[in-house]
Amino acid sequence: MAKFNIIGRDTLRIDGHKIVTGKAPFLNDIRLRGMLVGKILRSPHPHAEIVSIDLSKAKSLPGVKAVIGLDREKTRYIGNHVAAVAAGDEQTAEKALKLIEVEYKPLPYVVSAEKSMEEGAPRVYDKRPNVEKIRDEKRGDVELGFKEADVVLERTYKTAIEIHHPAETHGSIAKWEGDRLIVWDSTQAIHTVRDGLARILGIPAGCVTVIKRYMGAGFGSKLGLNVHTVSAAMLAKQTGRPVKITLTRKENSLCVGNRPASLQTYKSGVKKDGTLTALSLINYTTGGVKRGDRCSEPLLDVYRCPNLHVKEYTVFTNMGGSRPTRAPGHVQGTFGLEGFLDELANEIGMDPLELRKMNYTTKNRGDTGVPYSSKGLDKCYELGAEKIGWHRRNKTPGAGQGSTRRGLGMSSQIFWGDGVPGTLADVKLYPDGSVDVICGTQDIGCGTRTHMAVVAADTLGLQPKDITIKLGNSDYPWAPISGGSLTTPSVAPAVRDASLKAADHLKEMAAKKLKVSGKDISLQDKKLADKNNPENAISFKELTRDLRRETVFHGERKGMPDGFAYNTFGAHFVEVEVDTETGQIKVLKVVAAHDSGQIINTKTAESQVIGGVTQGVSTALFEQRIVDDTTGTLVNPNWRDYKIATSMDTPEIIPIFVDVDDPHINILGTKGLGEPPRIPIAAAIGNAVYNAIGVHIRETPMTPDKVLQALKQKEVI
Repeated sequence: MAKFNIIGRDTLRIDGHKIVTGKAPFLNDIRLRGMLVGKILRSPHPHAEIVSIDLSKAKSLPGVKAVIGLDREKTRYIGNHVAAVAAGDEQTAEKALKLIEVEYKPLPYVVSAEKSMEEGAPRVYDKRPNVEKIRDEKRGDVELGFKEADVVLERTYKTAIEIHHPAETHGSIAKWEGDRLIVWDSTQAIHTVRDGLARILGIPAGCVTVIKRYMGAGFGSKLGLNVHTVSAAMLAKQTGRPVKITLTRKENSLCVGNRPASLQTYKSGVKKDGTLTALSLINYTTGGVKRGDRCSEPLLDVYRCPNLHVKEYTVFTNMGGSRPTRAPGHVQGTFGLEGFLDELANEIGMDPLELRKMNYTTKNRGDTGVPYSSKGLDKCYELGAEKIGWHRRNKTPGAGQGSTRRGLGMSSQIFWGDGVPGTLADVKLYPDGSVDVICGTQDIGCGTRTHMAVVAADTLGLQPKDITIKLGNSDYPWAPISGGSLTTPSVAPAVRDASLKAADHLKEMAAKKLKVSGKDISLQDKKLADKNNPENAISFKELTRDLRRETVFHGERKGMPDGFAYNTFGAHFVEVEVDTETGQIKVLKVVAAHDSGQIINTKTAESQVIGGVTQGVSTALFEQRIVDDTTGTLVNPNWRDYKIATSMDTPEIIPIFVDVDDPHINILGTKGLGEPPRIPIAAAIGNAVYNAIGVHIRETPMTPDKVLQALKQKEVI
């Protein structure tokens, strides 16, 4: 790998000042002349047939400019879209919604997974069962593996549904200019939205432009095209004026996704020396009207085990549909698997970290597949254990004294984050020495603008502040969604490729000026110089004057060689304090060690880790969607009743990035980091609680009542 001057160091966000001073334009800051307010009418029933709908009274209300039905015959959850209006102001739009007359025929419904699985339960879909198999995968002979084991253990773990709650709720603005549609969207996927709008509206994709400037996060819920975006476009077409639809916090809770629940039953065989002989998982996952998450990827991959059987089922209910949520499936699966491994280690009297090391593998699929392109999980174990002081842990879970107990726990992490080949980026040089870097990606708050500037500046011998970044527009060169930890390993290599081409061109220009070979030219400190005679040099700005016109260099993220598995890895180590009288859990310290390849900007990387850990603490201890079974109503569709972690709950967090070279994955050796820090934290907290009090809380959120109940059951046993 090349040696870098800026890449891998701390760089302040190039737009940080704009963000903290309120000058960065978010969706709600956009004001267009004549813009109307759009609102969506939503079903009050968990399941109903729409017998009739009358829009006439709403259309006749003064100030209302358009009312449309949204082509539904049935509604399958409270909040399902029915109609949309556009008016001159929000109050009029709200009044118009109340004037739409809809005759519903309520139908039997089911909102809990347990009841949905019962024989004779109401069907969510007419022609589909409520329970469908989504994975059945085997390797080896599980029953033989159980027979070979010294100990066989079975345990069940449960995770709650987690609601997407980005600071900025979903919203879109649509404007037509003749046959051309322009959409401003709070989205993680501008090209996906563009293509979806073109398909639904029956217009060429080239006639649609999607713009995303700044957004207040998405966590996966903003990865696709939304009904409110299509509605805004349709209303704007009908009225001839821009239309803006912004969802309320309640709508955000009901209609735009959630992390599915899971009910995971693990069974394993293990020898006394810690060798895993068999692993099985049966998982029921609930994603409302959409499919639940496959939670078995960690089990399938991360530890050596020749015999395995996974069966996963999705359970449909009459609730809002699931959407990807920061590391979908991996968060739930890691909570179950990693908690189970700690209990397994205790059964054979083994340190849980040593159990993981015993079953370490450098090939995927439990050592039965292909080699990982790189794997620094062992280094994460070493550095994380040292930093947390792993030797201090209770050798026997719950061995402490007094009403307040402390414990240490850990968890491994595996995810993807290899990037998308074919991602494009342009570097444009101007005769005045200015530089544009252009890519149709989106910065969703993670610092994409900054990492693009860092890569280009390092390659061209400039500083990040010298680079103008242009992104967030579907008319720019293609880039994939900003989800799945794809953005940096997709975009940064494309920027690097374009920047290297620009650098080579400048070196050839400088070589002619300086009368040396292009191979002897170095690009550094805003000048091009002869490596053998540094005094023989020309400034970057002086050299670019000879361009005479702007010159564009096209970059592309190249493909990866076959025969390797491309993954990220990490390990979190946690110290907790548990009050055995109140059941309160306090997370004191988290050491988060990660292998995400070459880190582009350590400052924003640390920010990613701190954010992921904090979000994980929130879900581990507080977050859960609460539904009234008798009415199908969501009880906590707001930030008052949906509990999240605050600054008072945030522990000391120490990010560590291990130095692992990956020569296969891309020209920078970088991997994704968006999801990895979110994955292992809840499991590590659960294992630390187990170490503190000697009983495992096998369900998230790990609320005080669950802690007290577990302690009570322990006393009975």
